[in-house]
Amino acid sequence: MAFTSFNRTKPPSFKTNATLLATQVLKGRWFMLYACFLIMSSSGATYIFGIYSKDIKSSLNYNQQTLNTLSFFKDLGANVGILSGLINEITPPFVVLLLGSFMNLFGYLMIYFSITARLPRPAFWQMCLYICAGANSQSFANTGALVTAVKNFPASRGIVLGLLKCFVGLSGAIFTQLYLAFYGGDDSKSLVLLVAWLPAAVSLVFVYTVRIMEPPRGSGVGDSAKPFYYFLYLAVALGGYLLVIIVVEKVVSFSRAEMIANGAVVIFLLVIPVAVVVKEEVNSLKQSMAVTEQRRSGIDASCEEEANQRKTITDQQSIDGASSGEEETKTITEHKIISHLIEIFRPPARGEDYSILQALFSIDMLILFFSTICGVGGTLTAIDNMGQIGESLGYPSRSINTFVSLISIWNAMGRVAAGFISEIFLTKYKFPRPLMLTVVLLLACSGHLLIAFGVPNSLYIASVIIGFCFGAQWPLLFAIISELFGLKYYSTLYNFGGVASPIGSYILNVRVAGYLYDREAERQSGGGGGGKDVTCVGVKCFQLSFLIITAATVIGAIVSLVLAVRTRKFYKGDIYARFRKEAPEEAMERGSSADKVGEKRIDGEEIIMEMDFTVR
Repeated sequence: MAFTSFNRTKPPSFKTNATLLATQVLKGRWFMLYACFLIMSSSGATYIFGIYSKDIKSSLNYNQQTLNTLSFFKDLGANVGILSGLINEITPPFVVLLLGSFMNLFGYLMIYFSITARLPRPAFWQMCLYICAGANSQSFANTGALVTAVKNFPASRGIVLGLLKCFVGLSGAIFTQLYLAFYGGDDSKSLVLLVAWLPAAVSLVFVYTVRIMEPPRGSGVGDSAKPFYYFLYLAVALGGYLLVIIVVEKVVSFSRAEMIANGAVVIFLLVIPVAVVVKEEVNSLKQSMAVTEQRRSGIDASCEEEANQRKTITDQQSIDGASSGEEETKTITEHKIISHLIEIFRPPARGEDYSILQALFSIDMLILFFSTICGVGGTLTAIDNMGQIGESLGYPSRSINTFVSLISIWNAMGRVAAGFISEIFLTKYKFPRPLMLTVVLLLACSGHLLIAFGVPNSLYIASVIIGFCFGAQWPLLFAIISELFGLKYYSTLYNFGGVASPIGSYILNVRVAGYLYDREAERQSGGGGGGKDVTCVGVKCFQLSFLIITAATVIGAIVSLVLAVRTRKFYKGDIYARFRKEAPEEAMERGSSADKVGEKRIDGEEIIMEMDFTVR
């Protein structure tokens, strides 16, 4: 009967092809990746804190150290995503995205109500809670979108991380332009309102699109780099447009209509990558249909015999496993605690799947964690204080907004450059990623020194260097974690790596920069500040702070160099070999199950090969 049904199969109509293509696009891996791009492009509100921090400071009458403490809780929320990682280990990604949407809306909406006096002035601990909850939604978005994308493209993780982190970096400039289009730019407090509702809305739209999927049948584990380069070109085009429009806005005053038109162009540039998605899914659909035709021509009576043999073997293994399992249970129970403790300090080889505790107690993780505290903590201090740095050095407000936008754009360029360049160097020259991290940290020192010595007009260059280096550290950090410790518990380990950021921010931003700024401001005011908002003027406001930050960054570079030496043999090998070995076996398993699905008949005439046209 199965052979007869194949002979009577009708050729698919145009309507059927269009439906299959639409289904392939909406359920495919590439549209999932595009959805992750949009989620990430709206999840970087913490990077524009420098714009609306002045409103918080003036509305609630905070001094600089109090504001920096609030900034610390922002960084704490944005980077401590262990909770979101653990939730993602046991639930689908949509649960994480839904929780993140709610937290974002609640946190930033409460901040907006507070600074606009729609609510009674909150206590400081309440503001810390609000901004920590709102910023923590970023870790939920990162976990739900970024971790899922890396697992769906394991052999291209460096490129995927670079692209996704690029869109996070651009999000600050995107928020600024959409804020001008939606609200006109007259009241910067409205920016907080935009930050409250826009990321939540984007996550809700794509909440069921982001999910773990297997590569399509017939494709290897390695994906063609061509579509990633298309995405790269479009991301660079978006960043270039934002950079040009930011420069033009500082020279020309835009009318309301021009602001709206500019916002429409930004949205259009965000939609263009759909063309790449459709192109790749069409190719995937053609490949899937070709595999289906080959399978149809090769089906014979031996399929049922092979299926019966597999069933017999499986049943026998189940019987054997049941009998032997009872005997092994007692032994496992007796030595369970001791064996787990021993396993923690006997991790597998680098590149294999570590358990969470094995990774956390690993010397490699501790080294990486310390270097991240020094590197990210220093650059984040510069970013969070950019408004006050520009003000103390006598730059006008328009230039300060330019600094924030430059940091956002070059943050994005650093992320995508680190992702692509490190992947190319690793593939062609076996250049270890930890060594690339060392280079980035040393480059960041030049930006810190420009701020420390207050060279005239050097803050523009310092903004570019700081933004680039801050962005470049993240894809390197997360790629190194995935390569050294595996992908099995990547959701949790990814978020643990981010914990280094608030620790570095608290030490270098609150305890160093904030304290020294207020001390200099008190000295200039003759001790009459009384703990309230006092403005510091001159190079001395941040000079000692950034000399200390430079020294800390140099130490971080030396420590990361130690990690590069420890892992040099690992990176000289083929770190993606295990994925290429596993791919053929997984493809055979998926193929055998799809054969059974493909033999189902609908109305006795058409055969719907659903498993061949959709990517699960």
